[in-house]
Amino acid sequence: MIQLLIDLLTPIFTSMGVSTTDVQTYVNMLSGYIYTIIGLLAAAVAIMVAAHFLVKKGTRHVVRWSAALAWVLAVAIIANIMCFGPLYNNLSPIMNTRAQVSEGSIANSKAVISEVGEEGMVLLENNGVLPLADTTNLNVFGWASTNPIFGGTGSGSSDNSSSVGILQSLTDAGISYNQEIIDMYTEYSPTRNLGGNVVSVTYTDWSLPEPPVEYYTDELMANAQEFSDTAMIVISRSGGEGQDLPTDMNAIIHGTYDLRDAVANGNENYNYTNCNYTNNSTEYDDFDPGESYLELSNTEEAMIETVCSAFDKVVVVINANNTMELGWVEQYPQIGAVILAPGTGESGMSALGEILNGSVNPSGRTVDTYVYDVKQTPWYNNFGSFTYNNVDDLRAALTQADPAYQGVIAFVNYVEGIYVGYKFYETAAEEGLIDYDAAVQYPFGYGLSYTSFAQEITEFSDNGDTVSLTVNVTNTGDVAGKDVVEVYFTPPYTNGGIEKASVNLVQFAKTAQLEPGASETVSFTIDKEDFASYDSGCIKTANGGYVLKAGEYVLSIRSDSHIVLDSVTFTVESDVDYSVSGRPSDSAVPTNQFQDYSAGNVTYLSRADGFANYAQATAAPAQETYAMDADTLARITKKSVAYYDPTRYDDPNDEMPVTGANNGLSLADFTGKAYDDPQWEELLDQLTFDEMFNLVNLGGFQTVAMKSVGKVQTMDSDGGTGLNDWYIGVFGTSFPTAVLICQTWNTELTYRTGEALGAEFADCEIWGWYGPGMNTHRNAFCGRNFEYYSEDGVLGGYMASAMVNGGTSNGIYAYIKHFVLNDQETNRCSFLLTYSDEQAIREIYMKPFEICVKANRDMGGAAAGYPMAVMTSFNFIGDVYCGANPDLLNDVLRDEWGFQGMVLTDWDGSYGYQLTDDVVRGGGDLMLGFLQHESNQLTDRDSATLVKAMRQAAKNIFFTTVNSGAYTRSASGTGLSPMVKTFIAIDAGILAAVAAVEAIVIVRWRKKSKTKV
Repeated sequence: MIQLLIDLLTPIFTSMGVSTTDVQTYVNMLSGYIYTIIGLLAAAVAIMVAAHFLVKKGTRHVVRWSAALAWVLAVAIIANIMCFGPLYNNLSPIMNTRAQVSEGSIANSKAVISEVGEEGMVLLENNGVLPLADTTNLNVFGWASTNPIFGGTGSGSSDNSSSVGILQSLTDAGISYNQEIIDMYTEYSPTRNLGGNVVSVTYTDWSLPEPPVEYYTDELMANAQEFSDTAMIVISRSGGEGQDLPTDMNAIIHGTYDLRDAVANGNENYNYTNCNYTNNSTEYDDFDPGESYLELSNTEEAMIETVCSAFDKVVVVINANNTMELGWVEQYPQIGAVILAPGTGESGMSALGEILNGSVNPSGRTVDTYVYDVKQTPWYNNFGSFTYNNVDDLRAALTQADPAYQGVIAFVNYVEGIYVGYKFYETAAEEGLIDYDAAVQYPFGYGLSYTSFAQEITEFSDNGDTVSLTVNVTNTGDVAGKDVVEVYFTPPYTNGGIEKASVNLVQFAKTAQLEPGASETVSFTIDKEDFASYDSGCIKTANGGYVLKAGEYVLSIRSDSHIVLDSVTFTVESDVDYSVSGRPSDSAVPTNQFQDYSAGNVTYLSRADGFANYAQATAAPAQETYAMDADTLARITKKSVAYYDPTRYDDPNDEMPVTGANNGLSLADFTGKAYDDPQWEELLDQLTFDEMFNLVNLGGFQTVAMKSVGKVQTMDSDGGTGLNDWYIGVFGTSFPTAVLICQTWNTELTYRTGEALGAEFADCEIWGWYGPGMNTHRNAFCGRNFEYYSEDGVLGGYMASAMVNGGTSNGIYAYIKHFVLNDQETNRCSFLLTYSDEQAIREIYMKPFEICVKANRDMGGAAAGYPMAVMTSFNFIGDVYCGANPDLLNDVLRDEWGFQGMVLTDWDGSYGYQLTDDVVRGGGDLMLGFLQHESNQLTDRDSATLVKAMRQAAKNIFFTTVNSGAYTRSASGTGLSPMVKTFIAIDAGILAAVAAVEAIVIVRWRKKSKTKV
């Protein structure tokens, strides 16, 4: 019976984004109630049948009706018990949340988003065709012009049903488009079907609707030439959570791309390559073998050829969040301009028409390096799916122990070390490894304008621990515009010494709008610690640490990572070893925390001898790499759901904390109290084990209420591009992707963007924001690159920090995510052992988080009204799960950086390794789930070590929430909750209906009885 119910409910709930495993778990959890209802139904039916034999005629219907009505009442009572019992924390967020974004907030959001579009779109090419001067008519080609990409899919998606599209932006800018072409496109395919909707992350339709060349008839093209001598081509690419962009589209077309059977023994939970592509023609494949999603399809190539053959003035719009291969642009001299317009959200696309007509001067800059051939990048052979081939026994045990296990134990090696993005290309070019111009098409930080600027360093001073730099920026052209000052440093490098890139962004700023001839002075003060390198190999330190090497440093301002505009030098007389007392910004001394287990048996790219080991380091993993070593297997096994024993991790010296005390304290009185205030201990003494158990386990879109300390329930929500609460069905304004925001290079605008987003959360009294994402664009194929800012941690860090601080101004706490090394989607929940040198972890992948956390700390943190939280990642650092890694969460995040607040896991799917016990002991505080897995149970209830960990987790959760808008701004009353009121109304209605029916039955029976008498 239960299985039948599971089979009936699974298609319904999976279409809503609920996993098959969760449906099965919840139905089994409620099986006792279900059997009770069935049993009572059987009893009611039995009474009805028995009435035929035991009750006299004329009275039988009273018994039957009464039995039926009694069953209805019983079902209502059981439903109440379920809804206020095991399902309470699932239902209460839905029923108790105020879900209305004010019109004022929406209007402000749209205005800010429009600014982001104006400053974030990047002009990659322009031979003078823009701004449009001689025409207001435009032939728009490319099916994507009718269905552009506004964001991404998954938890970071948003409602784009009312977003300003490309065609509307043209109309709003006074530009007419050829309706005949648009009609052809909409008739060909009216909508885009990505498959990975707002909640589904398990399937993607990668199809690129594009009419074959025969649709461009002679008549249509002749009419187009008559309409205008200028054409615009739109090329789009999507992306989202759960799957990386495909590297072999032809394999998808022919059904050989899905790895589920090959690597996961057909496990239905393994969906990273569950996808589809439909050709646009039966005569040919859209992609040839080996061609990726970041290349043009054959149908797109034919369309572009057709357009460029008919028009001498062509503008191309690249509407994609991932860096496509754009070398084809150079093959067509007719292409006079190229605009980069990644996901624009609600109103950001309005800027496109304004840029075309010249009312807006583009000022965006690239946030990634655009290369001609992604297959020649140092990371290409070492991202994607790599699975161990000697762990069958563990896989079998996990399959038996955890229905959510995905059938795979995987690894990925970050072989390029610190040489990510432009840091590789600039350094490799200096060392003579590559021909820069042959490899890089558009550098990092690159972007054109309708005007010209001159930048020069006018002042420089060495202040001891800092350097100061003043840059004068002058508009030397004929049009008003904004410029970006990009400051880079080049450190001294010793062959074979600590790895150092030759070019490193260290600061940046965007000017105000400068009229022709106007100037602006931009000043920077830079801490010298920002020039230090991390010595994970202990070349100059005993156990790792930051070192500011002696020698000459070049500080340069550049138009992009490659072109120097001006520079100065300064000298550090002797090494500064920060491994002794830490950098000035550190709360504790950084030393090696991960290297022993994060580096693995991997050869990392080194600059030594001109990158002499490039071929070896960047090759695909050797066959022996696929065999997990015995020590790693033992450690993984112990921490798996199949073999986890919490008593192994008990400390016999720990003393059991006080629980259940009656100290009379209320959490509300702790707003603004310092984290180390001793009174916290008295408050925590009031907690019971069961309360803490529920608190740490029930973190799905909420933190739960707790009676012992008067804690209120707080609501959390996705997502990266605006309020996207698919769980309760609430959606705010669609904000631009992190890529477009970052392309503004404008921290002030980004602050206002975060402020606008935070206002919408606050309107709905949803105080926790699952964002922003600040992982690194390590590779161009990551499905969630749209949620992340850049390939550069400094740029990403300052932009993310501005976004977070803006949101915090409205009382919300951002869960900065995904901490850390979550830079691909493939195998993310499949024991993904991520190997990286600690220098790269710290200098590249943790850098955005470090900048964000330290900025929050220096503002006073939660106690000063700036609460913050952290969301960990699914993957492992080496063989340690990030969500339960004390080196990461305690030693680095809390001790070194000074973070005070709560740490949440990513979605608690169990997956064979997510264990609540392990998480809270390892520095995590909260599971993003609903206590739906066996792995959430805490069996070691008498463990003082566990109770201390839960108590610490509770404090971290309390400290964040009590300093949030839930306590400082909420307008919610203290009376009955909306859920209670709703159930009272429903129950009263049911009771009234049952009583009315019963009364009618009895009255009719009595009338019939009197008639017979």
